[in-house]
Amino acid sequence: MKWSEVRQYFSQRCVLVEALKSETKGKERIIEEMSVIDDFEDGNAAWKVYKKLHAENQSRELYIFHTNNEEIKVIEQPYIGVRRRV
Repeated sequence: MKWSEVRQYFSQRCVLVEALKSETKGKERIIEEMSVIDDFEDGNAAWKVYKKLHAENQSRELYIFHTNNEEIKVIEQPYIGVRRRV
Protein backbone atom coordinates (compact mmCIF):
# COMPACT_ATOMS: atom_id res chain seq x y z
CA MET A 1 0.00 0.00 0.00
CA LYS A 2 0.97 3.59 -0.45
CA TRP A 3 0.78 6.01 2.51
CA SER A 4 -2.24 7.76 1.00
CA GLU A 5 -4.12 4.43 0.97
CA VAL A 6 -3.13 3.67 4.56
CA ARG A 7 -4.45 7.08 5.64
CA GLN A 8 -7.72 6.45 3.82
CA TYR A 9 -8.36 2.99 5.33
CA PHE A 10 -7.06 3.69 8.86
CA SER A 11 -8.21 7.24 9.56
CA GLN A 12 -7.25 8.74 12.95
CA ARG A 13 -5.22 5.68 14.00
CA CYS A 14 -1.66 4.69 14.89
CA VAL A 15 -0.47 2.06 12.44
CA LEU A 16 2.37 -0.42 12.70
CA VAL A 17 3.71 -0.94 9.19
CA GLU A 18 6.43 -2.95 7.53
CA ALA A 19 8.29 -1.37 4.63
CA LEU A 20 8.12 -3.64 1.58
CA LYS A 21 9.83 -1.34 -0.90
CA SER A 22 12.08 1.46 0.34
CA GLU A 23 15.27 3.30 -0.46
CA THR A 24 17.62 5.79 1.13
CA LYS A 25 18.13 9.24 -0.39
CA GLY A 26 20.68 11.23 1.56
CA LYS A 27 19.73 10.68 5.19
CA GLU A 28 16.04 10.11 4.49
CA ARG A 29 14.43 6.68 4.18
CA ILE A 30 11.76 6.76 1.46
CA ILE A 31 9.06 4.13 1.94
CA GLU A 32 7.31 3.49 -1.36
CA GLU A 33 5.28 0.39 -0.46
CA MET A 34 4.21 -0.79 2.97
CA SER A 35 2.08 -3.41 4.62
CA VAL A 36 -0.07 -2.57 7.64
CA ILE A 37 0.51 -5.10 10.40
CA ASP A 38 -2.05 -3.63 12.80
CA ASP A 39 -3.75 -0.40 13.81
CA PHE A 40 -4.14 1.04 17.31
CA GLU A 41 -5.90 3.84 19.15
CA ASP A 42 -2.72 4.91 20.91
CA GLY A 43 1.01 4.68 20.40
CA ASN A 44 1.70 2.74 23.62
CA ALA A 45 -0.16 -0.33 22.36
CA ALA A 46 1.64 -0.03 19.02
CA TRP A 47 5.04 0.08 20.77
CA LYS A 48 4.31 -3.12 22.68
CA VAL A 49 3.62 -5.01 19.45
CA TYR A 50 6.59 -3.33 17.72
CA LYS A 51 8.99 -4.45 20.49
CA LYS A 52 7.70 -8.03 20.37
CA LEU A 53 8.03 -8.27 16.57
CA HIS A 54 11.44 -6.55 16.57
CA ALA A 55 12.75 -8.97 19.20
CA GLU A 56 11.62 -11.92 17.07
CA ASN A 57 13.21 -10.64 13.86
CA GLN A 58 15.42 -7.53 13.86
CA SER A 59 15.84 -7.52 10.08
CA ARG A 60 12.23 -6.45 9.49
CA GLU A 61 11.84 -2.77 8.64
CA LEU A 62 9.03 -1.78 11.04
CA TYR A 63 7.65 1.70 11.71
CA ILE A 64 4.86 3.29 13.71
CA PHE A 65 3.06 6.28 12.19
CA HIS A 66 -0.13 8.19 12.93
CA THR A 67 -2.47 8.65 10.00
CA ASN A 68 -3.05 12.32 10.89
CA ASN A 69 0.27 12.98 9.13
CA GLU A 70 -0.19 13.79 5.46
CA GLU A 71 3.36 12.67 4.71
CA ILE A 72 5.75 10.37 6.51
CA LYS A 73 9.40 11.17 6.97
CA VAL A 74 12.04 8.81 8.32
CA ILE A 75 15.51 10.23 8.99
CA GLU A 76 18.30 7.67 9.29
CA GLN A 77 20.77 8.17 12.11
CA PRO A 78 23.87 6.05 12.67
CA TYR A 79 23.76 3.79 15.71
CA ILE A 80 26.48 4.83 18.13
CA GLY A 81 25.81 2.12 20.67
CA VAL A 82 25.68 2.15 24.42
CA ARG A 83 28.71 3.09 26.48
CA ARG A 84 29.60 1.13 29.55
CA ARG A 85 31.71 2.24 32.45
CA VAL A 86 34.81 0.17 32.92
